Amino acid sequence: MKIVAFNGSPRGTGGNTHVMVEEFLKGAEKAGAETENILLTKKEIKHCQGCFGCWLKTPGKCVLDDDLEVLRAKFLESDIVVFATPLYLSNFTGLMKNFLDRLYLPFLDPHIKMDEKGETAHPLRYAKFPKYVFISNCGFAEQTQFELLSRLFREIVESDDDILAEIYRGEGGLLTVKEEAFQPILSNYKELLRKAGKEIVENRKLSEETASELEKPLIPYDMFLKISNKTLDEL
Repeated sequence: MKIVAFNGSPRGTGGNTHVMVEEFLKGAEKAGAETENILLTKKEIKHCQGCFGCWLKTPGKCVLDDDLEVLRAKFLESDIVVFATPLYLSNFTGLMKNFLDRLYLPFLDPHIKMDEKGETAHPLRYAKFPKYVFISNCGFAEQTQFELLSRLFREIVESDDDILAEIYRGEGGLLTVKEEAFQPILSNYKELLRKAGKEIVENRKLSEETASELEKPLIPYDMFLKISNKTLDEL
């Protein structure tokens, strides 16, 4: 099984998103998967020009010359793809949005059909796509902060059946703190992420127990607010 993660954090290896992805992939590797963690911030990904070249001039292939063709090939060769992004304004980062625009548009046939929801949409050129895991974190506390992001992720897949897991982490700023007092909490959460990666490879889904544990706050909300605001004041 091959799993490729596309990390849309502009902070790269220094970000909280990277912590989540790395631990998830460690668990997947332990279960026997071949994994790759791709940092989009290190790739050349030009903006879509809206030229329709990938539909009409070179069907299925973007006319722009950058890293996207290699990344698109990695996407199609994968059994499972992880889309990972920090939450910016309740949404993907601009880096991730640009990547998704360039990734998916060449996959679409320009003709219009009526989909299962009774809405007009473009049919896909390919019959086989990977399954998905979505990962995100944010600087707010509540898990409800990810409701819009979840909806947006679901808009880009053909069916909810293609989504194996959504792993969201409020209080994300804690994932990279160095204070000794937080290390047992972070160690437990990282172990939980590794468990999630292992379960996805072995069962193609999360157990109810793991899914429930992943939703729990790292620390009480009132404590998180005090720590966050104190840190910002010191900065």
